[in-house]
Amino acid sequence: MLVRAITAPGLRRWCRGRRGAAPACFPLGRALLGVRGAEAAVFLQGLLTNDVTQLVAEGDAPPALYAHALNVQGRCLYDVILYRLHRSTAEEPHILLECDSSVLDSIQKHLKLYKIRRRVTITPCPDLSLWAVIPGEQPGDASSLPKCADQALLLTPDPRTEVMGWRLIAKKGANLSEIIPGSQVGDVQDYHRHRYKQGVPEGVKDLPPGVALPLESNLAFMNGISFTKGCYIGQELTARTHHMGVIRKRLLPVRFPAPLPGHGVPEGAEILTESGKPAGKFRAGGGELGIALLRLAHVNEPLCVDLGGDKVKLSASTPEWWPKAAAK
Repeated sequence: MLVRAITAPGLRRWCRGRRGAAPACFPLGRALLGVRGAEAAVFLQGLLTNDVTQLVAEGDAPPALYAHALNVQGRCLYDVILYRLHRSTAEEPHILLECDSSVLDSIQKHLKLYKIRRRVTITPCPDLSLWAVIPGEQPGDASSLPKCADQALLLTPDPRTEVMGWRLIAKKGANLSEIIPGSQVGDVQDYHRHRYKQGVPEGVKDLPPGVALPLESNLAFMNGISFTKGCYIGQELTARTHHMGVIRKRLLPVRFPAPLPGHGVPEGAEILTESGKPAGKFRAGGGELGIALLRLAHVNEPLCVDLGGDKVKLSASTPEWWPKAAAK
């Protein structure tokens, strides 16, 4: 595979606005699949919520797209980020698909089930590593662009929201301090804490396959869905919900008082209002931070989780990066 880097003038602007903050690079345990061939985009177009044809369009094609693969009932199966590796429309389309590593085999079977006679090859990429690049709090020089880009395959803004920084795909074993001078390798748990603080779901714990609904999971807020593209699996329920304009529950960041009970909060635990009314369900978290599916009507009320007879209080908040009228 030809390794290259995309020039990223936006990284200079992003770093310039955060002077004194050294970027932290977090190694992600997500898997990468290569989807390559003349019909790669058309093939993925019928399986994903976003308009994948953008990745092979002439002109200013985006380097990355966020999307969900849904089941026929319109519920999330896989959350994915797609990366465009081909340089121009003259080249054979080559798309990298990022997914939760625990569902790598499952998503390969899903793709091959619908591949039929498409001119597409689907291949895992164990020789590549995936990193999240997020500004840190420690002083440092974050104003430089990559100076050793031969080790980087792709450096692009996270397509979900600006607060999630950048995605970096590099050769396995690449020296991150050479690719992004002044950067530090961070603990991946700090990356997940950042996600939870911002209310950004990722992976099967936050988005249980066959359970999570895309619009309740804020897919539209994270640029992950096209309401004008053609048909795709699971479109009917999603389109109907969108056009009705009524979404009563959403994934929201939650915070518990520290310290939490030793056994923590179980995934799927029911969240209650102070009066005992069901308010939602806890999805996943780390430390005192987490993400939960909550009824918007109860977001500003005192909330709690019943853990073996002990009521543990928690609070929910609306992320600042959401559209202003999102929680109304």
